[in-house]
Amino acid sequence: MTSRPVIGISAYSELAKWRQWEQPATLLPQTYVDIVAEAGGAPVLLPPVPGIAASASHLDGLVISGGPDVHPERYGQEPGPHTTIIRPERDEAEFALLQAALDLGKPVLGVCRGMQLMNVALGGTLIQHLPDVVGHHKHSPISGGYGEHKVVVGGSGRLAGIVGPGSLAVPTHHHQGIDRLAAGLTATAWSDDGLIEAVELDSHPFVIGVQWHPEAGNQQGLFRALVAAASGAA
Repeated sequence: MTSRPVIGISAYSELAKWRQWEQPATLLPQTYVDIVAEAGGAPVLLPPVPGIAASASHLDGLVISGGPDVHPERYGQEPGPHTTIIRPERDEAEFALLQAALDLGKPVLGVCRGMQLMNVALGGTLIQHLPDVVGHHKHSPISGGYGEHKVVVGGSGRLAGIVGPGSLAVPTHHHQGIDRLAAGLTATAWSDDGLIEAVELDSHPFVIGVQWHPEAGNQQGLFRALVAAASGAA
C-alpha cells in the first residue's frame, strides 16, 4: 500500500454547535480536508495551541488555511474600524508553524489569510480594509459565501507551471490584502485592481500563497502540486 504524504492544515478554534451541544471546538471547513485527500495527501488538523509547531517535523507539507484577520500589531499598526475577529492564539500558532516548516524545508501552501500571514511573518504589511483603497467590494461581495473574480497569473514561477499563465476565475472572500510585499517574496498573480493575488518565496522550492480559495472552487491543481512536493515527486 502506497503511503500518503501527511499534510497538516491549520485549524480554527471557535465556539461551535452540533445537535444539542455548544462548546469550544477545533474545526475546519470540510472542503480543505476533502481536497487534500482527493489530491493524494493524508490531511491532519493542527489546532492553534501552544507548542503545535513541534508537529512540523512529523509533517510532509503544510496548508495555512483562511480565517480571521491577522492582528495588526504583527505589522506595526493599530486595529482599524473594520478589523474583524482577531485570534491572537491562532496568530501565534501559525507564525510558529510557518517558521518551523520553513526551517525544515517543508512545502507550504497559504490560502487567503494564510498568504497574508506569510507576508507579515516575513516582514510585509497588509491593507486592513480593501474597499477603502480599491473602492469596491468585489473581493468579498457575499456575506458568508464566496464571490468570483478573475486574476492574471504571471508567465514565470511555480504557480504558472501549476495553473498556467494568463486569466483565471477564482472564488474570493477577503477584506484585507497585501500592502507592502515582504522581502524574499515575489508576486505572481494580480487582480484587475492591482491587488497582489499570489506570492512565492524565492529561497524555497515550494512556498506559495494565494489570496483566493482554491478549496472552495475545487481547484485541485495547487493541492496536487503540494502533495507532489511533499512526497518528493516535484
